[in-house]
Amino acid sequence: MTYEGLLYRTAQADDRLVVMTAENRAAIRGLPVRLGDRFIDVGIAEQTMVGAAAGLALRGRIPIVHALAAFLTLRAFEFARTDVGIGNLPVKLVGDVPGFLSEANGPTHQAIEDIALMRGIPSMNVFCPADVEELVAGMPHVIDHRMPWYVRYNAAPATVRHTAPFAIGKAEQLAAGRDVTILAFGFLLREAHAAATLLSARGVTVRLLNLRTLKPIDEEAILNAAAETRLLVTVEDHFETGGLTSIVAELLMRNRTTVRVLPIALPDRWFKPALLPDVLEYEGFTGARIAERIAAAL
Repeated sequence: MTYEGLLYRTAQADDRLVVMTAENRAAIRGLPVRLGDRFIDVGIAEQTMVGAAAGLALRGRIPIVHALAAFLTLRAFEFARTDVGIGNLPVKLVGDVPGFLSEANGPTHQAIEDIALMRGIPSMNVFCPADVEELVAGMPHVIDHRMPWYVRYNAAPATVRHTAPFAIGKAEQLAAGRDVTILAFGFLLREAHAAATLLSARGVTVRLLNLRTLKPIDEEAILNAAAETRLLVTVEDHFETGGLTSIVAELLMRNRTTVRVLPIALPDRWFKPALLPDVLEYEGFTGARIAERIAAAL
């Protein structure tokens, strides 16, 4: 099933659902004619959209809003924090082309601090699907959950076989190992899986965890990995500050746990715009480059 098909089926079953967009229709192009007045396009006005979504939520609706991730989390941040977050309203914020998926766009369109911003809102949760299968499997849980959510939209075809049903706050273990644990989320799971395969061919045993939701995160899975493997590796298309690396550091500190951690994240700069394969190669996020960095650390 497609993401658009899922939203339409859900809207048929629940008349509270309203789909909104700030002129970002690529993934939901067929819905206006099918949903009628339950589809609202506010134009390029993300702040208006999030504020209106909060108002609709107060009237008993479940708004699912769509915009480019950089503008949804930056331009409309105060509205997400104040109107949605403080009110703990069930608005679902779907950010398109997050992280490296904005590929050829420059810094103004790169959402690489979005996780830091959204998880910083006390009641906001964060879902980072690895592919379209995970997006479609996870969205019903997100929609049914009576809290705000930020979703890093990703409808890429699946490149790994998912082994566990989706559950909020539960990681999916795709490989077992005692030498290193790779923690990944979103479309970079593809590259993390490729790195794990390459390392396994060298005799390095790898535990690969797909962290489907970063908030809530699977603390037990990460702490078990810290206790049972020699090295934790965080892989993320996000600034090192505030994203998965920070989440892991906070978790280890709270639990007084010490383990070697190798962060593979963006330093304090935006990435070089290019086509996605070239971005991954230039920034060192291909499976082969990730494997090289892990091997060197070991």
